[in-house]
Amino acid sequence: QAPIKATCEDMSCKTGFPEDVHSAVVSRSVHGGQPLLNVRFQSCDGNKKIHFGSSEPEDFRVGEDGVVYAERSFQLSAEPTEFVVSAQDKETQQEWQMRVKLTPEPAFTEASEKDQRKIEEIIFPWQQYKYSSPLKRQKRDWVIPPINLPENSKGPFPQELVRIRSDRDKSLSLRYSVTGPGADQPPTGIFIINPISGQLSVTKPLDREQIASFHLRAHAVDVNGNQVENPIDIVINVIDMNDNRPEFLHQVWNGTVPEGSKPGTYVMTVTAIDADDPNAQNGMLRYRIVSQAPSSPSPNMFTINNETGDIITVAAGLDREKVQQYTLIIQATDMEGNPTYGLSNTATAVIAVTDVNDNPPEFTAMTFYGEVPENRVDVIVANLTVTDKDQPHTPAWNAMYRMTGGDPTGRFTILTDPNSNDGLVTVVKPIDFETNRMFVLTVAAENQVPLAKGIQHPPQSTATVSITVIDVNESPYFVPNPKLVRQEEGLMAGSMLTTFTAQDPDRYMQQTSLRYSKLSDPANWLKIDPVNGQITTTAVLDRESIYVQNNMYNATFLASDNGIPPMSGTGTLQIYLLDINDNAPQVHPKEATTCETVQPNAINITAVDPDIDPNAGPFAFELPDTPASIKRNWTIVRISGDHAQLSLRIRFLEAGIYDVPIVITDSGNPHASSTSLLKVKVCQCDLNGDCTDVDRIVGAGLGTGAIIAILLCIIILLILVLMFVVWMKRRDKERQAKQLLIDPEDDVRDNILKYDEEGGGEEDQDYDLSQLQQPDTVEPDAIKPVGIRRLDERPIHAEPQYPVRSAAPHPGDIGDFINEGLKAADNDPTAPPYDSLLVFDYEGSGSTAGSLSSLNSSSSGGEQDYDYLNDWGPRFKKLADMYGGGDD
Repeated sequence: QAPIKATCEDMSCKTGFPEDVHSAVVSRSVHGGQPLLNVRFQSCDGNKKIHFGSSEPEDFRVGEDGVVYAERSFQLSAEPTEFVVSAQDKETQQEWQMRVKLTPEPAFTEASEKDQRKIEEIIFPWQQYKYSSPLKRQKRDWVIPPINLPENSKGPFPQELVRIRSDRDKSLSLRYSVTGPGADQPPTGIFIINPISGQLSVTKPLDREQIASFHLRAHAVDVNGNQVENPIDIVINVIDMNDNRPEFLHQVWNGTVPEGSKPGTYVMTVTAIDADDPNAQNGMLRYRIVSQAPSSPSPNMFTINNETGDIITVAAGLDREKVQQYTLIIQATDMEGNPTYGLSNTATAVIAVTDVNDNPPEFTAMTFYGEVPENRVDVIVANLTVTDKDQPHTPAWNAMYRMTGGDPTGRFTILTDPNSNDGLVTVVKPIDFETNRMFVLTVAAENQVPLAKGIQHPPQSTATVSITVIDVNESPYFVPNPKLVRQEEGLMAGSMLTTFTAQDPDRYMQQTSLRYSKLSDPANWLKIDPVNGQITTTAVLDRESIYVQNNMYNATFLASDNGIPPMSGTGTLQIYLLDINDNAPQVHPKEATTCETVQPNAINITAVDPDIDPNAGPFAFELPDTPASIKRNWTIVRISGDHAQLSLRIRFLEAGIYDVPIVITDSGNPHASSTSLLKVKVCQCDLNGDCTDVDRIVGAGLGTGAIIAILLCIIILLILVLMFVVWMKRRDKERQAKQLLIDPEDDVRDNILKYDEEGGGEEDQDYDLSQLQQPDTVEPDAIKPVGIRRLDERPIHAEPQYPVRSAAPHPGDIGDFINEGLKAADNDPTAPPYDSLLVFDYEGSGSTAGSLSSLNSSSSGGEQDYDYLNDWGPRFKKLADMYGGGDD
């Protein structure tokens, strides 16, 4: 066993880095957070607080313990990577620097594995031992080459890797240990060391895809736990093995390529990844196309870049109309595509051939035909059909139609049906058969996008559309419409006003003349001759009518033909009525109020005339000569053309109501005047000119509102009285009903109770049949409370159907009534088994009294014992007192 040696220099204890340049060998692939090496910093004063830094902080970080970590994942170049590690005293701010050189490890080969296995022992470097004297030489830290260990090793385990020892073990009893991830940090237990012999071993197979390298630190202490040697760093690199197949990012890849693409056109890129080391052959992938379907027009329409996975076209002839989609099977193999040792996997690439406009639309016929009735719009008259081999519902398939001739006035347009791609020739302006009987249109069809370059077909297709116009019966029309007539009002009934006729546009149809009728005449002033259209008046034309607006009166007339189908048209006659002075002015308002005294006593009045200028104002106001009291008491003064002021001429006029006639004359030619009565109420006034006496109110009389209010009050009073009477009657009925509801058993008053009349005893032969009649209505059993029954009532059994006696029976029916009752009694199982007078009106059931038929009215009562009457209840208490032998 040959120990690893390194050169050293003599030096005394000096604070700082032990060397100016620190070299280390690390793996080419560096992962973020991976420990790379340990820098040593010697402090003669162990109390110093040192802070480490890196000149490349984006790539390397130095921990407080001196371990250098990679900040990110990257690949080391073939040349050594250098950076500076600095150490600064936090108290004195003194700084020390050391240059670090990282050299990538060589590629792993079998020879290097053999060389590694020769390294069986690692010896701690020399250093001054604190128990020895005098001062001895100290070696610098060893640069320990990394230990390369293949992943997925089959064992046996634990598998020995290396032996760590110190040359102090000859004089001292030492204990060895390792720390770091994989030893005493997660994942723990992967590496173990024999504390006595220092033998470092691995306990299970390693997986490079999980952890690519381990950074351990070996320690040597004496039996008391004192550090004997400085810890040394041990890097264990896991050597990659080809244990992972390539995996495509997607199992199915979708791409597109335009039809007609030239060779070399890029289509798509497929990508696979391999978990093995990408810098080794195990992770280097190569791609190839295994198969292509369909194989037309060539089995090799595409190729793939074996390193990048880019798929491109290699042959011409892509035609979507023939082949719309290609399916490729792509294979990715590691070991740089070695079919013998490499692992492979496959994926599917689906390439859709997209459409380009390489086929123009073509009309299915050279000439299309259609017809349209005249005067119709928004009507489809012809369908233009085309064929296009391009993909439907794409800009390369959608057709656009335009007219190139035959429609100078723009009466037609062509719309495209989005579903069928047909051209719909539509009428947008009315067509008159009498003007145009046929149209011959020239149309062209082309796609929304231009044809692709290199296409030999013409870009558009043309056709002819022949459209025939069909003559239909058209509506007559008045000329002019509307027709304006100026006429003075006052035209008498029966006068000819004007002639209003219509024209029929159908010159080529056989039909008779038009007929006229009135459609709208609000005031019913006009009539029209049904043959010649002459309009005459049926009433006097009045400009002041409510049907005249702004001097204009409108009437509508109808003209009809006898075509098939019959058609009609309307025309409006506008009569502009000129005003004449046919209305005299009137005073407004008709009533006014003034005071008894002269001041204040002015009344403002206005003249109103339905006529218009010049037959209206200015107006003249004056008082008539008769009666003489008018001018004696009143005076009138015009203050404007339409207004005047009426006032008292005398100093005082007794309160009351006065009718003052006023003569008003307009400015018409000839003049029109009228005498209007103004009702003036003269009253006593206060200082403000307001009426204060009662005469004003009395003179006014009761208004309509007051009379209606009085009537309503009277009606309400009558309703209240009626409701009170109804309530009183209802209360009396309720009181009587309560008296009838008193149970006979609760009525203990000393009254003679009335039972139904019965006949005499069996010795009585002369029956008084009138006694069989019951004038009073018997209370029905239904109102008797349930559960309350007299002691003398019969028990409840099925009652026989005794005949019911009418309220007022006829005397001739009594015999039949008795016979029917006898038959019912003979068949009654509850009837007494002795001779007795039967009860024809039911009084009750359950009587405990014996028959009375054997009593002798002439016998003395002293021979009998009537004490049993006391047991018959309160109803027989009076009899018990009378016959029971009491002192009373």
